[in-house]
Amino acid sequence: MIDKRYEIIVFAFFMSLFMTLFMSFFVTYFNMGFHSAFLLSWMTAFAKTWVLAFPTVLIVVPQVRRIVSKLIRH
Repeated sequence: MIDKRYEIIVFAFFMSLFMTLFMSFFVTYFNMGFHSAFLLSWMTAFAKTWVLAFPTVLIVVPQVRRIVSKLIRH
């Protein structure tokens, strides 16, 4: 198992992975439709966007948690 101190990194990895996979799939499909090179186009879009998504999630998650904490009654 992974140590608790790496929780934010593991969370960011999986959150960015799944969100980028889904979003790049649909954006590629909406822009180009299914075609013979769809898989290659999708994976290219995924790779380019995941490189940005992972560090973005690492930066944004702590701020989002603070905002949510202020909005939720304790």
